[in-house]
Amino acid sequence: MTKVFTAYFLEKSSVLILLFSLILFGFTEVLAQNTISGTVIDQNGEGIPGVTILIKNTTTGTTTDFNGDYRITASSTKDILVFSYIGMISEEVTIGSQNQINITLKEDMIRLDELVVIGYGTQNKKDVTGSVSVVGSEEMESRPNTQVGSLIQGKVAGVQVQASSGKPSQGISMRIRGTNSINAGSEPLYVVDGVPTSDTRSLSPSDIESVSVLKDASAAAIYGAQGANGVVLITTKKGTSTKPSVSLDVYGGVNEVWRTQEVLNGEQYRDLMTEMGYNTDWNDFQNNTDWQNEVFQTGYTQNYQLAISGKSDKTNYYISGGFTGSQGAVRSAEMNRANFKVNLDQEVNNWLKLGSRVSYVDYNDVDVKDNQAVNQGGVLLGALTTPPVIGIYNQDGTFTSNPFQDWENPISSTDGSIRGYNNKRFLGNFYAEVSFLKDFTFKTNLGIDNNTDKYDFFLDPYLTSYGRALNGQSIVSQNNNSYYIFDNTLQYNKEVNKHKIQVLAGSVIQKYHWQGSNIERRNFASDAVTTPNGGSEIASATAYESEKANASFIGRVNYAFNNKYLLTANVRVDGSSVFGPRNRWGIFPSFSAGWRVSEEAFLKNVEAISDLKLRAGYGIVGNDNIGTYAYMGKVGIGSNYPIGGVTQPGSYPASIENQKLKWEESEQTNIGIDLGLLHDRIELTADAYIKRTSDLLLNAPLPRSTGYDNAIQNIGALENRGIEFNLNTVNYDKAIKWTTNFNISFNRNKVTNLVGQEIYTGSIAGRGEAIQIKEGQPLGAIYGYEFLGVDPQTGNAYYMGADGNSTFDPTPDDRKVIGDANPDFIYGFTNTVMWKGFTLSVFFQGAQGSDMLNATRIDTEGMTDAKNQSSAVLNRWKRPGDQTDIPKSSPGNTDNSRISTRFVEDASYLRLKALTVSYTLPETITNKLSMGSARFYVTGENLWTLTNYSGFDPEVNQGGNSNTVLGIDYGTYPQTRSVIIGANITF
Repeated sequence: MTKVFTAYFLEKSSVLILLFSLILFGFTEVLAQNTISGTVIDQNGEGIPGVTILIKNTTTGTTTDFNGDYRITASSTKDILVFSYIGMISEEVTIGSQNQINITLKEDMIRLDELVVIGYGTQNKKDVTGSVSVVGSEEMESRPNTQVGSLIQGKVAGVQVQASSGKPSQGISMRIRGTNSINAGSEPLYVVDGVPTSDTRSLSPSDIESVSVLKDASAAAIYGAQGANGVVLITTKKGTSTKPSVSLDVYGGVNEVWRTQEVLNGEQYRDLMTEMGYNTDWNDFQNNTDWQNEVFQTGYTQNYQLAISGKSDKTNYYISGGFTGSQGAVRSAEMNRANFKVNLDQEVNNWLKLGSRVSYVDYNDVDVKDNQAVNQGGVLLGALTTPPVIGIYNQDGTFTSNPFQDWENPISSTDGSIRGYNNKRFLGNFYAEVSFLKDFTFKTNLGIDNNTDKYDFFLDPYLTSYGRALNGQSIVSQNNNSYYIFDNTLQYNKEVNKHKIQVLAGSVIQKYHWQGSNIERRNFASDAVTTPNGGSEIASATAYESEKANASFIGRVNYAFNNKYLLTANVRVDGSSVFGPRNRWGIFPSFSAGWRVSEEAFLKNVEAISDLKLRAGYGIVGNDNIGTYAYMGKVGIGSNYPIGGVTQPGSYPASIENQKLKWEESEQTNIGIDLGLLHDRIELTADAYIKRTSDLLLNAPLPRSTGYDNAIQNIGALENRGIEFNLNTVNYDKAIKWTTNFNISFNRNKVTNLVGQEIYTGSIAGRGEAIQIKEGQPLGAIYGYEFLGVDPQTGNAYYMGADGNSTFDPTPDDRKVIGDANPDFIYGFTNTVMWKGFTLSVFFQGAQGSDMLNATRIDTEGMTDAKNQSSAVLNRWKRPGDQTDIPKSSPGNTDNSRISTRFVEDASYLRLKALTVSYTLPETITNKLSMGSARFYVTGENLWTLTNYSGFDPEVNQGGNSNTVLGIDYGTYPQTRSVIIGANITF
């Protein structure tokens, strides 16, 4: 029945597409015709219905009927017939003098036999038992982007990727199956060609071949202490052809903010200030400056990457270099990156192989301050709250200020200082691989990540009021960080009859070294010398140095019987210097199993099912990302003691020793299913998981009798549980090919144990903390008052009290959870349509059910001081009897603008994340031009957003990649809309 339906559907669809082609292109001449017929069968001799037969480089085609028979008319004996069917290897046949052509198509096993990168090795996709998702080079090349994480966003189920702001310099925050800790790190471990790292901003996406995301403990446990938050394995490119290949990737584009906010104009601002009792000679303030127009600009992005690669019987090489530059949509924000990379593999003889992966990056950026009020230098809030009645500069060239307070306009924050960050980074590894005794391989690998960064800041002594107060300020911070990893592994691979076994054993040594210094000098005679030596007063100077070391032993066994029954066991024994001698070592095991049901006899003849695998896994992974010397009692500096009537500097005991401090552990269980239907035209992966993290490394309070307020202790527990789905479909596969990817993830996070305490964080605009951490609640619980409305008689806001009655003067005990920053689900949806050389890719990404505290509105609707306000305050209460939800102005009083449900909004969004139209030149043209290939494209990023959120952008977060400060927007740099034009050319 399945064959009949498939044949009927594809045959009718073929007729429609052919009719469409006739109407679109027409016929201009009558050609000589030759009718070809035949049968297409599989390796069992059975006819295959629905096989596509096309005359190469044309839209002329047909499909086989129920019995596998076909008939097609050609115009030339030189025509080539292309036979294709999902899940089978395509065949091409030149017609010549033949009138009958019969074809046998072979099953394409490449998909199941393709290698998936896993920890310390690779594995056939069909044998993987853990939860592993792969983003390949096609996805990496489908759209231009300066950061790897952005290309993963919306592509992998269970992975939430967020840039907490839209700055060119902003890194990517990634959460794999939720947040796993409160104080310790929750970012996944990034491993680039075997070298762990924490910063992917220096990586060029053009150099990446594939990304494997290890999501569950059974997959990540081989990384033990570092695998609690998941592992992202990044593999860079190698040579693929014996002929040297030169590739050039070039693109350029523009970007801008996709939304602005309505604020009061000059006249409306003067009316509000007069109402609030701020009086001045308004004749001196007659400007009507649009500060958003002054701060926002049209930014640009440019990228140039050149690579040469190739391989021979003994050597494989890939060499690349490039430059990426980006100017942000906010004035003065920029990023520049120059990168150089060499990948080399050399087979010395039949038992020894040597290789290296080396990259050098010179990275620069200029940051702009956001997440701050205008009086603290916040540029975004400054653009909204700076009065429009002033201009940019005074007559003497200094920056203007608020008429009533010494808060300078936002251009002083973008143009009044020099701010430069530079990072030089060497990342690489060198390995030797020895094969012996037929089935054994020994590999030794040395990985290095050395980087030096420098931050230069100079505040002009004339232009800004703060600069004048300090007579100039220069700050230079330098850091020299080094890391090395030395691992040695022994692998045994053996296949005997139906048994396949892989054994891995090894050791890993890692060491981190951090060194830094900072100096600040003031009192500059002029702005001619901007380095610290130009200042006569040392305001502060410091230097530090620290180390961390890890030692590990690893082991893994993979076993497969008859390609049906799969088992994997991992164990890692980790030691970390951040813990006390009593609990320095941790053991992290995992187990997983798989059953390829599709290989069983009872499913062999079910043609609709091409692959079916059931998976289950359990494991424990650890987390030691809590900082160096965490268990030690530390000494602080800065205490002053009166000695002999004279105040002398001194030190003090800053933290209490905890010799029992130990690993934060995450216990994870995962079950999953991989299903392929209709020769893998439909591929579905589904997973369900529970992660329980215990012995949280929490800075918890101590009894005051100890002499300390708090200390890092193993206290508390978290839980994440969820389900995720990934669906790939081939919707149509003829002259037009249409494929779809859809993934959706549901995760629920909950604090299950906090030893009865409550933690408050996320302070907002002098109104207290906005986030509560408490047992039974998720991380990211927004905390405040329930706003009930505005009293028509007084114009004051009133709130719900804990007793259920309304009140104008609530107490802190009246606060409650008023929002949840965690989305109910996240999803991504990609459609790709290909026709001849044209490709259209449409990628939507979204999150549903998340709340956002729009703290920007607290500043722009509070009416507590002389800041400009949102146009929403035009509806404020002015006289008794007014019916409105905007309270009256209240100078110097925050009662009407407390953290409350009034400012909590639905931050759900659906975003057209990327739309790309590309054209690849046909071979007939590239051959004449002596090119390998040429692709030209136009891409739009963030072109359209559907959301009810009223702020600049629903994706941002004031807390950056914080575990706890989630769902707060306080003048945060928004995501931008961009249009990019580019080309990929190979020779």
